[in-house]
Amino acid sequence: MTKEQNIATQVKAAEFINAGDIDSGIDIMFAVDAIDRDPAPGQGPGREGFRSFFRTLTTAFPDAHLEPQTMVADDTSVAFAYTLTGTHKGDFNGVAPTGNRIEVRGLQIGRFENGQIVERWGSTDEAGIMQQLGAAPDPSGKPGLVDKVKETFTG
Repeated sequence: MTKEQNIATQVKAAEFINAGDIDSGIDIMFAVDAIDRDPAPGQGPGREGFRSFFRTLTTAFPDAHLEPQTMVADDTSVAFAYTLTGTHKGDFNGVAPTGNRIEVRGLQIGRFENGQIVERWGSTDEAGIMQQLGAAPDPSGKPGLVDKVKETFTG
């Protein structure tokens, strides 16, 4: 496939995911046996692992929106930087819904074969998500949930 076709697949899959159509987006983008080199905690293998991850994400953040900021590609790979936004309305990594709005950055590199990702590397600012949910210390010094729990037990 050409780099233009791979970019088009990446964009189309993001549009489906943003619309809440996880199944179509995942089926378009990932090969059945796709390898995730940076899986989320507890993420299973292959396409079904990606499907499970995105369902978890969109359950926690029903209005999750992935906005590509920049893309570069060659005939086998697409790399893109993105912004992820959403409102915390479901459990995420053990944190009950807070109603907080999140906005974080991420980067993904996908290696394509036959128009689908067969291998993926990437990172989303999970520490930033946890800080914005109040579950991790804020670098500005504002205490997060972890600090409040420690304070409760250490008095």
